Amino acid sequence: MELARARDMMVESQVRTADVTDPRIIHAMRTLPRERFMPAHKRALAYADIEVDVAPGRSLMRPRDLAKLIQSLAPQANERALEIAGATGYGAAILASMCREVVTLDPDPDLSFAAHAALESCALTNAKTVSTAAIDGWKDEGPYDLILLNGSAEIVPDAWLAQLAPGGRLGVIVRQGAAGSARIYTRGAEAVAYRTMFDAAPPVATGLAKPPTFAF
Repeated sequence: MELARARDMMVESQVRTADVTDPRIIHAMRTLPRERFMPAHKRALAYADIEVDVAPGRSLMRPRDLAKLIQSLAPQANERALEIAGATGYGAAILASMCREVVTLDPDPDLSFAAHAALESCALTNAKTVSTAAIDGWKDEGPYDLILLNGSAEIVPDAWLAQLAPGGRLGVIVRQGAAGSARIYTRGAEAVAYRTMFDAAPPVATGLAKPPTFAF
């Protein structure tokens, strides 16, 4: 009961106050038990307004940032989605409640296993997990109508854009130093363009930092 109250508080004080109005997102976040996507020792933090570490150097996005990014992508019921660097799969769970099919990938096979167990416990049979490098995406089941990055990136790999279907959207928070902004990339008939949606700066996901440059 306490976790259910905390879930309601998260929606009311973090999500709805961040101008998230899509009733499908509100319903999913109000009903999906986020604590199942946390390590046992972190479950008390499941509904806190923070990025929660789920493994060394890995975290789930703040609920408000995730909700705003998904709302900006405007998922549709007949669409297929890919979540990149999904960690334990909470973002995939939200997408699975809104889309036809979801693939969530993570470079850490242990996190992919945890995501599979959490998604299965929520009876989300339209979501699957794979483990591979985030920078490569997952072309085997593409193209996708939606691609979502859990976390942020200093680079936007060409592979992700190549895996978008016509009209497909990529939601990614791009970090530039300490600051970051959410971008929605859309594949048009002839090119891919992006628009900036809101400011956020979650940690950079594994393998998505800019290569170091050397001055001589």
